[in-house]
Amino acid sequence: MTSRRAVVIGAGHAGAQLSAQLRSSGWDGDVVLIGEEPYLPYHRPPMSKTYLADTVEIDDLLIRGAEFYDKQAIEVRRARVDRIDRAEQRVVLTGGESVSYDRLALCTGARPVRLGIPGAELGGVYYLRTAEDVETIRADVPGSRRAVIVGGGYIGLETAASLRKLGLDVTVVEAADRVLQRVTAPEVSAFFRRIHEAEGVHIKTDAAVVGFEGDENVSGPQRVTAVRLSGGETVPADFVIVGIGVRPNVELAHEAGLAVDDGIIVDAQGRTSDPQVTAAGDCVTYHDVRYGKTRLESVPSAGEQAKVAAATMCGKEAAISALPWFWSDQYDLKLQIAGLNTGYDTVVLRGDPTSDREFACFYLREGELIAADCVNRPQEFMFSKRVLAQGLPVDRDALADLDVPIASQLAAVRDRATA
Repeated sequence: MTSRRAVVIGAGHAGAQLSAQLRSSGWDGDVVLIGEEPYLPYHRPPMSKTYLADTVEIDDLLIRGAEFYDKQAIEVRRARVDRIDRAEQRVVLTGGESVSYDRLALCTGARPVRLGIPGAELGGVYYLRTAEDVETIRADVPGSRRAVIVGGGYIGLETAASLRKLGLDVTVVEAADRVLQRVTAPEVSAFFRRIHEAEGVHIKTDAAVVGFEGDENVSGPQRVTAVRLSGGETVPADFVIVGIGVRPNVELAHEAGLAVDDGIIVDAQGRTSDPQVTAAGDCVTYHDVRYGKTRLESVPSAGEQAKVAAATMCGKEAAISALPWFWSDQYDLKLQIAGLNTGYDTVVLRGDPTSDREFACFYLREGELIAADCVNRPQEFMFSKRVLAQGLPVDRDALADLDVPIASQLAAVRDRATA
């Protein structure tokens, strides 16, 4: 091996994929993967699902085992990076140690948005992002009866489903007038509200949280006992989980003088404003060929960006081009999402979300399919991915007609595209 060294900061999905891809792309120097958590890189989506529900352990969720990193000569360092010295091409760890680099990758991820309201510092008020967060919450479950989830997005609803499986009384509090307001059509929001309420979850919308109340009749640190809403109502709680979004971790990049916007700005090859530095994952903002300026919180997208960044670090040509897609598991429901629905003007439903537990919601803009939400409809999901990836036209009436097989529509839209 040569004396070259690639340093990857951040040991989440993007960092794990990028460090492995460096070897696949031909990097023959040192690879150092630096992460703050005490674990090897692990899958994060199960944090609000099976890991919270206590049906798997952390070793079951590792992206790759220790033997992989040993075999690939990837050094995993458990440390915190305090700053990046681009002039000297080194990163400085807490404690003062420096690690030099020839190529640097930033996979710093994101962190939960925290509430700055009275009582936010009380015991029993949690944020869910890491395995350690979940382990702390799980320790509270056996002695608790009532949980309040602040935020009705995907994380909030997934958490609610997991806690209901554990037998807790769960209330979801959402400031907007419907759950999933930022990411779905009203029909999809209404569907998930119906399902959760049928499972016993209490959902309060148009309800801003203004404070947390604690037990004043105890000595020592107080724990949360209730959530106070803007209308004056209080919701009893043995613990609270706040899930109101995340912010990209861009501080290291910003302090190092790299271009930053909503995330670390990269080009189609994953390069930052410094050609020796790439970035990938939740911390990145880039120009998507289909949707324009984009920052995605998505495991598949993190993996795609990491592969491109690794190729760039090895001097190879690659570009970020994969279609954004996502998923969410709640109860027996698998929601698969293809594309981004920003700016849609028409919704086409395939199936009845008011009564069924499976349907697809297609989002169109000026007659063109731009995204789809598919609940327990894997064929519609695959259809949508193909149409979006190839830019094919769709027949709005056929999309809505359950008597027209979705597989036959793919052939039909191909024929129209080549006619």
